[in-house]
Amino acid sequence: MLSAFNLQKKQIRARAATSGGRKAIVVGGGFGGIASALRLRAQGFEVTLLDRMSRLGGRAQVFERDGFIYDAGPTVITAPFLFEELFALFGEDLHDHVTLKPLDPWYRIVFSDGKSFDYGGTVADTLKEIERFNPEDRQGYLRLLEMSRRIFDVGFSELSDRPFHRVGEMLAQVPRLIRLQSYRTVYGLVSHYLKDPYLRKIFSVQPLLVGGSPTDTTSIYSLIHYLERRWGIHYCMGGMGALVDALGNLMARHGIEQQLGTTVTQVTMQGGQVSGVRLADGTHRPADLVVMNADPPYVYTHMMPPDFDGGWQARRIRRMTFSMGLFVLYFGTDRRYEHIAHHTIWMGPRFKGLLRDIFHRRRLAEDFSLYLHRPTATDPSMAPPGCDGFYVLSPVPNLKGDTDWQKSGDAYRDRILATLETHLMPGLRQHLVHTSYMTPLDFQRDYLSMWGSGFSIAPIFSQSAWFRFHNKAPGVDGLYFVGAGTHPGAGVPGVLCSAKVLQNVIASEQPQVVAA
Repeated sequence: MLSAFNLQKKQIRARAATSGGRKAIVVGGGFGGIASALRLRAQGFEVTLLDRMSRLGGRAQVFERDGFIYDAGPTVITAPFLFEELFALFGEDLHDHVTLKPLDPWYRIVFSDGKSFDYGGTVADTLKEIERFNPEDRQGYLRLLEMSRRIFDVGFSELSDRPFHRVGEMLAQVPRLIRLQSYRTVYGLVSHYLKDPYLRKIFSVQPLLVGGSPTDTTSIYSLIHYLERRWGIHYCMGGMGALVDALGNLMARHGIEQQLGTTVTQVTMQGGQVSGVRLADGTHRPADLVVMNADPPYVYTHMMPPDFDGGWQARRIRRMTFSMGLFVLYFGTDRRYEHIAHHTIWMGPRFKGLLRDIFHRRRLAEDFSLYLHRPTATDPSMAPPGCDGFYVLSPVPNLKGDTDWQKSGDAYRDRILATLETHLMPGLRQHLVHTSYMTPLDFQRDYLSMWGSGFSIAPIFSQSAWFRFHNKAPGVDGLYFVGAGTHPGAGVPGVLCSAKVLQNVIASEQPQVVAA
């Protein structure tokens, strides 16, 4: 009797035979591109993944310095089943290859006046924390959680893997979206249920994890709270790099060709049908379909043939709102800070005013709020013995603002370190081993992110679902998009779900390919 693994391989070979050995090229090795390559391979395609970086992972890069290992990008796993599905496509188990550890608390939120809130654990744990701020908000939180569940049931469970390529698909959802108060912002929805000003901030920060302002982002994204509640928050031992390596090995075991250090400069077409991609060295790589796990605004303005769509997408992009930029600081210390949680959010003295500075005025303010990641709280192997490694992220204006990061970067780093030393980590600057940082300029250069945005276009209502970049490119057959700029949106769960949308679109368009 065939094992499940061998049976799955036999099924994949059968699908390849029925698909006529059709070739798919995936451009970009982020989580969206990796997931797309695996799902296409499970559908029977011959798959090649191309990426301009020297390592897989897209923004989930890894670098090592003086024995410290740093994840350069995403650090939070909130829906592990989406990774489990990728291994299950080939009869394998994710947990045979990596160890995911649940965290408690999920985040520690610390305010500039010293108040703190441990976010996570059970509902009872959360209610106890809420009582310390405002006991009258207990019932309000329970109503907020129920609304988040209702939004989750529609926005995630039903719609996150459904394509929105026709306006009718969007219009059909309008009545439900109105009932779910999608016309509110996340901050507005939270404020409807909670009265305490601290609690309003605590329970509305999630849009910043996907590139949006809590005061602008549609309340559809309030589903993130229930998603966290449903599966918890996990850390991959060895860092996100260990997870990327496991996925890369999975692709290799199942015949997906990976070419790193390879830059794609153009999507090629013949008569409205994609024909492949052209590389920086002039080489043409033919394909029956091309999947772009690259920033759609960049692709449409820099990588499409000059006569494509008469410039309609380029004009649309000029009117779009982009996510904020990110300043990401990495540093190691020669001592451990045991009182610092795995994830800490330090809330500066301003909230709405700071958000206006970042998202609307596009000016670099003197103050800030910070997300501090201390992986060594859970995984000491990420630093030398007796040491701690940190990653601190500060939302900043994207490059539509006038900040000169080549002149401002060092000073901004120093202000962050001084703030951490004053409020969270006594004596920090005396114990630094090294520091390095990334600015929106690095995001623009390394990831070809338009305006150096951290998460492509912003998650406002007019840029969600049908209004977001479509997973199937209009005007050309065989060209598809996955990743942060496409439906359903940014964040690790969002980009993984975009690959599920791709799988469903391919299965519906090409009946000879059997869905996995």
